[in-house]
Amino acid sequence: MNNQTVLVTGGTGFLGVNIILELLKKGFTVRTTLRTLSRKNEILDALTAGGISTFDQLSFYEADLLSDNGWDEAAQGCDYVLHVASPFVAEQPKDENELIIPAKEGTLRALKAAKKAGVKRVVLTSSFAAIGYSIDPRNHVFTELDWTDENAPVQAYIKSKTIAEKAAWQFMEDEAPAMELTVINPVGIFGPILGGISSASLDTVVKGIVEGHIKENAPFTFGAVDVRDVADIHIKAMLHPEAAGQRFLATSEGAMSFYDVAELIKKERPKLAGKIATMQPTPVEEYTQMSHKKAAETLGWKPRTREEAILASVDSYNFSNTQN
Repeated sequence: MNNQTVLVTGGTGFLGVNIILELLKKGFTVRTTLRTLSRKNEILDALTAGGISTFDQLSFYEADLLSDNGWDEAAQGCDYVLHVASPFVAEQPKDENELIIPAKEGTLRALKAAKKAGVKRVVLTSSFAAIGYSIDPRNHVFTELDWTDENAPVQAYIKSKTIAEKAAWQFMEDEAPAMELTVINPVGIFGPILGGISSASLDTVVKGIVEGHIKENAPFTFGAVDVRDVADIHIKAMLHPEAAGQRFLATSEGAMSFYDVAELIKKERPKLAGKIATMQPTPVEEYTQMSHKKAAETLGWKPRTREEAILASVDSYNFSNTQN
């Protein structure tokens, strides 16, 4: 049994519950925040599906990104804080501040509580959104050195993740120089659904393609990474001495398009091909390039392939036979 305590914010999320699962397997004492404690059974059911049979190492705290209540209590006595919770919506809000304010304020609340509790290190879940959206992607390989310009004409979610991460680094510099911060910037997170807890990416892309709701290839490509590997990189970043003060791009090799996902499913899961639309491929030169070299070399992180991540998502759904 591990004698260290870790707070994971946002335990009802797709990534959050997977991180909790791995921490419990490794023997950590885990706390998690929820906006309402009425949802804790969702987490317990998912963890049970993941193989956890006893929950004496897990406790729940009610805390909201927009309220100070509960944060100090949740962080008190913790060695590490993994701030995973963040607002996400499938559709763009009319007012971008619906995303920006909770993302920024929630991040600062978690950091302030961690500082007050004497936490050694905070690992913040940011996003590729904070890296890859204001630089011309042609002939460019995105790395942790790149930043999205929040003043560029970008969507509210992209802007919110960029502003929240920059606020975190600024807070560390101004108010918590003794505490360590590490940031993880994942691309699109796929992989197996755990006990019914899914994500917008899975439901929009994978389900949308299999059920025929996505009928055309989109004018962009995206990175894909398995949720189990994103959980793993959070824990590696939490523990590795050299991770302090660093950000890590969490992606599998290469990017994908909706066309690529559709063709992969047709080839590897032909029984599900019935409703999948015929799409036009993306020109090779239009693919976004990104590198996880830093995470591999510093943390020894070895993610699954993007194809494995997508197919694990597909296999998690109880699709009816959609073959014509």
